[in-house]
Amino acid sequence: MRAFFVALRSSTVAAFAGLLALPAAAWAQPVPPGTTLAIGDPRIEFALRQSGEINKLPFKVTWANIEGGPRTLQAFRAGALDVGSGADIPPIHAHWTNLPVKVVAARLRQDPLHHPVYQIGIAPGAKINSFADLRGKKIAYSPGQAQGVLVLRILQKAGLGQKDVHLVELPSTTDVYANALQSRLVDAAPMAVVFAKRYLATFGKDGAKVLPHGLRDDIEYLDAPISVLSNPAKAAAIREYVRFWARALRWIEAHPDLWANAYYVKDQGLNLGDARYTAQSFGIADVPANWNDIIARQQQTIDLLARETGQKSFPAAELFDRRFEHVAADALSGK
Repeated sequence: MRAFFVALRSSTVAAFAGLLALPAAAWAQPVPPGTTLAIGDPRIEFALRQSGEINKLPFKVTWANIEGGPRTLQAFRAGALDVGSGADIPPIHAHWTNLPVKVVAARLRQDPLHHPVYQIGIAPGAKINSFADLRGKKIAYSPGQAQGVLVLRILQKAGLGQKDVHLVELPSTTDVYANALQSRLVDAAPMAVVFAKRYLATFGKDGAKVLPHGLRDDIEYLDAPISVLSNPAKAAAIREYVRFWARALRWIEAHPDLWANAYYVKDQGLNLGDARYTAQSFGIADVPANWNDIIARQQQTIDLLARETGQKSFPAAELFDRRFEHVAADALSGK
């Protein structure tokens, strides 16, 4: 029976692989009329509405207010989402939980060390001045998310392992980490830059600190299940969405004040100062036309996670649908 299911799984993967290898002529076909995508990408949806480009999409869309790895994978598993946005960790966990997912677009940040996604909040009185001081400390940890892997990378950089610290599993939502630091539930926590700014402003007088980690943490992906990508009509629609996605990134950069006010203040509820700070923190998008470097970095992440969690490593290239490799970059160059 086990052999049967292994064979079945192998044949299913092979079948999907064959379906993904569409001829170039088929790949270039327009999106068939009536094609619909369910997309979880709230930030880009908002940008497309503000720019008016949303009315030009050559397919129908059901927009979902879903983003981030865990929620996106849950929606994929339920068949409720065709495309989702997130960091570099969710596709890895999808692979390990038998949810075949592929990357269809990748975004980095130019000058990433000066435009980090996260900074490390330090609790008042924790006596942490460098990452070597993390030994024996309590660190907020969210397995399955980018923040959790960042913690593992920081420990690796400092020459430490999980056995040298106390990892405290906490959800990385809203002000959970800030409250955990302030109450000394943890001594250190990775925080999105706007939360780190707010944390320092609120608790800096009590001795709270924020440390830069000096690592790249800027990869963002669009992902789609293989079951969706094997549908030629949906694959064509995703190809077009990737083009609109890339142009929306540039529109956001070209309208920083409008974006800060419309999205971060009116839609997300930030004050104007935090809104401008958050908008500026993204810097300029780097949308590569070649994924070799990204795949190599993804392999390092897979190997790190496999070593730290006891999972089996696998080739990072399996996570990427390279039919889409040039689509976003070509859209920005006018091709």
